[in-house]
Amino acid sequence: MLNGAAAAVAQIPKESIEQVLSSTDIVDLIQSYVPLKRAGSQFRANCPFHNEKTPSFYVNPARQSFHCFGCGKGGDAIAFVREYENLPFMEAVRKLAGRAGVQIREEEADPNEILRQRSRGRLLDLHREAAAFFHELLLKDPAAAHAREYLKGRGFGKEMAVNWTVGWMPENGRIFLDWARSRKFTGRELKDSGICNLRDETNPNSGLYVRFRDRLMFCVRNEIGDVIGFSGRQLKADPNSGKYVNSPETAIFKKSKVLFALDRAKKAVLREKTALLCEGQLDVISCHEEGVDHAIAPLGTAFTREHARLLRRYTNHVLACYDSDKAGVAASERLFRELAPEGISMRVVCMPAGDDPDTYIKAHGVDAFRGLLAEAKEFFDFKLEHARAQGVLNSAAGRTAALTECAEVLSLMGDVASRENQINSVVTHLQTSSTALRQEIARLKAKPQRAAREQSGASEENQAPTVPTPMHRIVAFLSHLALTSAAAQHLLAEQFETLHEASRWLEGIPLLESILVAAPDPTSNASVNMFLSGLPESDRLALNREALLEGAPEDGMQAAEHALALLSGTVLQRRDAAVKAALREPGISMERTKILLEEAKEISGLLRGIGQRSEFDDELPASTWKPKVPEWKKRFDPKSRS
Repeated sequence: MLNGAAAAVAQIPKESIEQVLSSTDIVDLIQSYVPLKRAGSQFRANCPFHNEKTPSFYVNPARQSFHCFGCGKGGDAIAFVREYENLPFMEAVRKLAGRAGVQIREEEADPNEILRQRSRGRLLDLHREAAAFFHELLLKDPAAAHAREYLKGRGFGKEMAVNWTVGWMPENGRIFLDWARSRKFTGRELKDSGICNLRDETNPNSGLYVRFRDRLMFCVRNEIGDVIGFSGRQLKADPNSGKYVNSPETAIFKKSKVLFALDRAKKAVLREKTALLCEGQLDVISCHEEGVDHAIAPLGTAFTREHARLLRRYTNHVLACYDSDKAGVAASERLFRELAPEGISMRVVCMPAGDDPDTYIKAHGVDAFRGLLAEAKEFFDFKLEHARAQGVLNSAAGRTAALTECAEVLSLMGDVASRENQINSVVTHLQTSSTALRQEIARLKAKPQRAAREQSGASEENQAPTVPTPMHRIVAFLSHLALTSAAAQHLLAEQFETLHEASRWLEGIPLLESILVAAPDPTSNASVNMFLSGLPESDRLALNREALLEGAPEDGMQAAEHALALLSGTVLQRRDAAVKAALREPGISMERTKILLEEAKEISGLLRGIGQRSEFDDELPASTWKPKVPEWKKRFDPKSRS
């Protein structure tokens, strides 16, 4: 079965993809997502794909590639956009093509894939056009006067409605249905969008009803700004309906993978190094309208581990701005339980009773709200101060129960240093010994059900990481040469049979052979990156290691000749070791012994002839060291180390 990249290549011609890559500067691209700092001839940053404090994410402008030495992710511009935006291959290519102003030509693909893409495109079209329709009604329809008054009463004017494309769904659903049909959207598409549903789920011919009636319509957008759903805010009190009604999950909308306003907030989150997590959409909008633009919120569902993984791409810190009542405290703890295993720290903003960000900003101003953010408390300080205020810590039994609760939450934390800091805080509040708390944490972490619980909560995204294809470092260097030097690639192709014979003794030869068979043009970054994108992930990880991030040697031919000599010597050493091991086997026949001794003699002579002592011997005497040798020689031939 073809992997995702290879399957997509069959739909977009290779030439078009190479043109997109050639027209994209990977440094400019990644800089638009992640702040980069120059590090010699490369650029580096904290990896956007995993939690880290020391930068291990490197971008190489010469090779037009990126690689993280922490999590192993790497590749070209398409690979970055795919990973960062969570896009299929073809959509990543289209996005880059639009950014670079390149027109791409698409070839006929699998019919089922064409239908899926077409259906998805129609759903995106429907949501985009519906958002504009609802927005137009809100601004101009006389029947929407009460909706405009509601916004005015909440302190919002036309400018906010325009900024956020806020709309209004009429009470009479027929108005929307007539509009949709005038736009040639089918009943199936309306149902698949989640805006409508069947009157009778068991009867496809029962007709449609509109899910939202007389509500303010807030657009739900994905990370790149496409409208993928709606959140309808009630305008008139109705005990039979919730304050908010959200779109159901569809082919383009997965609640656990969407955070409201993240498309707007992600740059601010990177800038502030923290995300402000609110409970409602209006709270988020109020924050953004007043310049607190790192605010986001979940949508009609509890904050999940998948939300935490999504957020971890941008920050390791969260400010939780939940209600200060009992329910708010419980919600904060649930939030911490999802963030902690992902290495995300959390502080809690202490809102006055009865206030949320929207009402507080309206009453006291944004500067006062920023003051609350600055005074946010670490989660355990917040939790235990609330417990003390409730009288829970006044008794020994209460303190013991609190210790057990805190230990259970602390045991979820993967960052040992952060956990130690929080342990000290908990010990101070509970007036207990750190030894007792650590023992309780250790006991909880050892419980069998913990592993089962963590496993059951894991998504497909949390499966064991792909292991790079094993490669001997000489083979890795030869692969690097084959991708960076036309002369070296030609020489290695002539040695194909020799390399194939070496596959018995050295790891990674089949991957080197695949490079030589494909023969991507080393003078074209697009051609090389195109080849890499079609490899299995394990092969890409192997080729994206340190050797491939450095520039090519000035004399690729000389480097290849030297590396081939090292390869021959290493193969001889391994053959020699295998022969000697065979000679030590018990019960070996005289005839077999004679053959092995002759082979050993032959290998010994060959080793003397090439002056090979031992495989990458790190303890060669100083007399063998040579000054001022090329860097590649230092790295791949220990005799050359100075």
